[in-house]
Amino acid sequence: MKLFRKQEATEEKSFLEKREEAYSPTRRKIKSISSTVLLIITAPLLAIFITSHVFHSYEVDGSSMESTLQNGDRLIVFKLPKTISNVSGGEHMPSRYDVIIFDRPAEIAAPNSVKHLIKRVIGLPGERVVVKDGVITIYSQEFSEGFNPDEGQEYAETIDRTPGSVDVTVGEGEIFVAGDNRTNSTDSRTFGSVSTELVVGKATARFVPVGNMRQL
Repeated sequence: MKLFRKQEATEEKSFLEKREEAYSPTRRKIKSISSTVLLIITAPLLAIFITSHVFHSYEVDGSSMESTLQNGDRLIVFKLPKTISNVSGGEHMPSRYDVIIFDRPAEIAAPNSVKHLIKRVIGLPGERVVVKDGVITIYSQEFSEGFNPDEGQEYAETIDRTPGSVDVTVGEGEIFVAGDNRTNSTDSRTFGSVSTELVVGKATARFVPVGNMRQL
């Protein structure tokens, strides 16, 4: 009796193995098609997520950041810190000297095609920014006597003077921005401090032109 059951079990196992072998090509084909379909669906979604929340390509339009950046340069913009702050409900505060991309303030009259601006962060919340006699001076609790933020910076080697007459204290959740081409830049000297809510991300590298790639 035991021998019969063992033989029956062996035959049943052999039958299942044969049936599995018969179906395996079909199953492999179905699995391959499913994987391809899944890839076709997820790849665009992943790309959209990355460009919306992590990295994004940006093309410089205009000469306001010369000579650091030229018209037509393509940059990589890092957006993850801003994304994290949006999700967590916190505030994303760029650092001084960061080159940032931000939404065009409503106060600026410009073509509808101009949706973003690129400038350098110069003043931070609570600081008093004074532009006088062609020089920017920042006063803060740490520097009560004031200091020139451009002094000793690589980007400022071609800055002869900063035109304008400004005396403003940067509010909470705001930053004072300026283009590196001080004589040809519409920035916080004109439209005031920028809310950090408008910040899109930080320009981290230039990848076009290829021969002039560099980290920012």
